Amino acid sequence: MSQAERRGRQAHRRGLRAGHAGRPADGARLVRAGLAALGWREDEDGVPGPQRALIARLVITLAHLESELGRADYGLALLARAEQAADPADQGVVLSQRGLMLMRMGRWADALSQLAAAEPLVGHDPELLARVLLNRSVLHLNTGDVRRARNDLRRLVVIAETAGLSLTAAKAAQNLGCCDLLGGDIPAALRQFDIAASTYRLTAPGVLPSLETDRARALLAAGLADDAAAALDTAIAAFRRQRRDQHLAEAELARAQAAQMAGDLTGARRWAGLALRRFHARGNHAWAALAELTRLRAAFDAAGPGFDGGAGAGRPSRRPHGRIGTEAAELAGRLRAHGLPRDAAQAELLAARAFAAARRRDDAERCLAAAAGRGMPLEVLLLRRLARAELAAGDGRTGAALAELRAGLATLHARRGQLGSLDLQTGTAALGAELAGFGLRLALRGGSARHVFSWLERSRAQSFRIHPVRPPADPEAAEVLAELRQLGFLIRAAELSGDRTDPARLARRAELQRQVRQRSWRADGLGEVMALAAPSAVAAALARSGQALASIAVHDGRMVAVTIGAAGVRLIRLGEFGLAAEAALRLTADLDVLAGRRLPPRLEAVIRESLRRQTLVLEAEVVAPLLPALGRAGVVIVPAGALASVPWGMLPGLRGRPVTVCPSASSWLAAWRAADAAASEPDRAAAPVLVAGPDLQHALPEVSQIAAGYPDCHPLVAAAATVDATLRALDGAPLAHLAAHGYHDRENVLFSRLDLADGPLMAYDVQRLSQAPRHVVLSACDVGRMVVRPGDEILGFTAALLHLGTATVISSVSRVDDETALALMTAYHRALSAGSRPAEALALAAVGPAAADASSADLAVDAPLTPFVCFGAG
Repeated sequence: MSQAERRGRQAHRRGLRAGHAGRPADGARLVRAGLAALGWREDEDGVPGPQRALIARLVITLAHLESELGRADYGLALLARAEQAADPADQGVVLSQRGLMLMRMGRWADALSQLAAAEPLVGHDPELLARVLLNRSVLHLNTGDVRRARNDLRRLVVIAETAGLSLTAAKAAQNLGCCDLLGGDIPAALRQFDIAASTYRLTAPGVLPSLETDRARALLAAGLADDAAAALDTAIAAFRRQRRDQHLAEAELARAQAAQMAGDLTGARRWAGLALRRFHARGNHAWAALAELTRLRAAFDAAGPGFDGGAGAGRPSRRPHGRIGTEAAELAGRLRAHGLPRDAAQAELLAARAFAAARRRDDAERCLAAAAGRGMPLEVLLLRRLARAELAAGDGRTGAALAELRAGLATLHARRGQLGSLDLQTGTAALGAELAGFGLRLALRGGSARHVFSWLERSRAQSFRIHPVRPPADPEAAEVLAELRQLGFLIRAAELSGDRTDPARLARRAELQRQVRQRSWRADGLGEVMALAAPSAVAAALARSGQALASIAVHDGRMVAVTIGAAGVRLIRLGEFGLAAEAALRLTADLDVLAGRRLPPRLEAVIRESLRRQTLVLEAEVVAPLLPALGRAGVVIVPAGALASVPWGMLPGLRGRPVTVCPSASSWLAAWRAADAAASEPDRAAAPVLVAGPDLQHALPEVSQIAAGYPDCHPLVAAAATVDATLRALDGAPLAHLAAHGYHDRENVLFSRLDLADGPLMAYDVQRLSQAPRHVVLSACDVGRMVVRPGDEILGFTAALLHLGTATVISSVSRVDDETALALMTAYHRALSAGSRPAEALALAAVGPAAADASSADLAVDAPLTPFVCFGAG
């Protein structure tokens, strides 16, 4: 073998490996070097005789690599030249590569015929046959044919395992994950993606951006737009470096969809435009049509509803809905011609909605009928329900419209029940946001307080209706958590000593948090859901407990509330949500500044005046309109959005009154029944779990004083207050009190934490408990704060306990100084021991018995700053 031939063969092997590992630019450079060594010149016809077959093989590979780099037509021309000189044994390779290149161009029918023709010609070579099956599975996935994709992948897995093709097996796992995703099984898809990732990291890290794009699509299917966007931004940067043009355009298209889901319509149009131009440059008209669909959907969302749900029926829209409808209907035909029935159905439903908004009812009906089909993904099923509801509402058939919306939310809730991860369960509400919002609009127009209440219970905080899934024992996960805890301990120690935190440790912590989240997403749900609470059942429980309820919602920037109490079920108009939300944020910020700090007198006076103003704004916009309906009973508040973290007991109209906060009336009723049943159990008087965390001045005195009121109590303090010991004690405990430093992590909510002797106790940790503690008091800063997702789904440390089934949690929505915490918590336990319910005990502890008996008008505005809130049963 000549030196030139040796160099050519070596270049071919290395170029193939680089291409398979996701580095097409490196592969093309290596292959061109091999061709140069063999004397091939691109500007000359023909190839040298002695090396004809080898040069043809190199050119075949170069054609594919150039196509991956965005020069598809050039790649096809190179392949045609190579085909003339290729050895007969390589004809299957030519057909396989042409099939792949045509598939990347969206010419799926042509690609399928090439791959079908290649299959018998490469059957003797396991690696080549595996490549044909892999590419054909992608082709079937692109056209939504999951059954055929699975059939090819099952054959591929057997071949790969027999021949020891680990990278090919990993790619098969990735594609099987895509099959699961199209079939609606998100946890299964994510498990397959993790299997693929473990191989890619070792053998082909260049393929990871492609995997992250698929993972981002799964996150979009679960409503986690921000997480999907972050993954796609990383993938897009990698694809640009790798110059993988088709993959880049696909990631940009997914990025547009993430922006649209997050409400960033300008970003959605921009990303879709980038993808569209890139697809057109490649001559990929099928994918270009998908980008057009995403851009049209963003344009429709930006135009807004063309009618108000029926009141304006017959009035022509002033917005461009008619044009959008016409373009979407035409696009649907092109998508069907490209073999994309699911995407065509989306376009037809978009057209139906646009035509309905433009008062073109016949056109809307026609498009709606054309969108019929079986085996459609969840997104299409929800969109179909929404389109039908809008059309019915436009005809004045409100009952029919609400029936469609209820059916859509029921379908979504069934999917939510299949998810075991709280992260994913709360994210899915974003998929039903339009159905929920439209239903609220229709219910409010009807004016029935009971109907509005029922709709709110059907459309908010639905994750609380899912029975929690306890993760199984997982040694690998335990190792990750152990390292994460140790890092947290070291980072906290550096902070306390005033040292600069090692950036490498922060980066490692972020990576471990990412791993923990991804592991949690794999969990399957139990499929069990709790029933919605009827107004009559809620009213009966409220009457027994001597309380009234106010469920707050937001519509068109203003708040409304349904109240249930002695005055019956009433619908009350409140103030502006924007004013109330801003006041809530400023109030907690002011409390943070004042907590435990010695401020210059003038600055402290300014902040206290700001705090007074914010409480008065919240009083005027929210509380004052509610008071006539609430009477003087205790209050259960179901907040909306930013109101989830308001310290309600500080507002003038509620000072001294027992106030309980819960994510929904249904969750309150379940928690109240659980607490009521537990009150009669024999172990209710058992000694509580008391834990004192490190480096907190008031923790030990607080726990010691509380312990004095409970016989046989043995607090966990100092080195004994470890995470494992605390979790063991918490498991099923009737009452637990934890005094520790607390942190609300807004960016990674389920990593909100309490500092213990050996590291942080995280919100993730409480999900490991086999039985929820009944009543938990968190004497710590911030851990009552919530991140609120669409559908008023809440996440945070307190929320994690409530999701687990804890009936009552007492926690702070801001920082709290040591003296206030010590005085309040000891007073709280005295009132609790005397027989008060948690909400009553907190009210007594906050203002004292005498103040609790006074009217709200008699209470001073500068009353003690008590940011603790009673969550759950009250």
